[in-house]
Amino acid sequence: MYLETERLIIRLWRYDEADRLLDLLSRLEVVKWLGDGPPQPMKDLDEAHARIDRYTTRDNPPLGIWAIERRSDGVVVGTALLVHLPNDDDGAVEIGWHLHPDSWGHGYATEAARAVLAHGFAGGLSEIIAVSHTDNHPSQAVMRRLGMEDRGIVERWYEGESAYFAITREQWAAQAKSD
Repeated sequence: MYLETERLIIRLWRYDEADRLLDLLSRLEVVKWLGDGPPQPMKDLDEAHARIDRYTTRDNPPLGIWAIERRSDGVVVGTALLVHLPNDDDGAVEIGWHLHPDSWGHGYATEAARAVLAHGFAGGLSEIIAVSHTDNHPSQAVMRRLGMEDRGIVERWYEGESAYFAITREQWAAQAKSD
């Protein structure tokens, strides 16, 4: 998978980027928003290498977990993903992103997510969901900028409450026509 936007490249993580992945996922301010339960910061390069191995051996297009690289200098600013939601028997797909704090506030999450949404819909998905911790207002702002519909608060895929947003292929196409 390889996507380009005006400022970014979305592609597979490379093994030699384990130090950047460790720097990203060892930060409490990043991992506190990921998954269930208490935050699980990454501990060492071995764990980062193992994670990259898992990311790069996934072969279920259009799904995946990818690096977001800034085109201007080649720095990986974070991760974008399209994955099946946990605890779901219907095959629902979640879009997600997590960026290094040095890359927050530049619009990279929205730019990368637009490309990943287009990739997912072009790959045959009919609906893409985004969920966040209820107090993760920056991610919810990205979801709104993407034109995702706020479907309220749910206790469905993760422990506890999550803010639930979604967009269908038809909504995405209509939005693309109006842009």
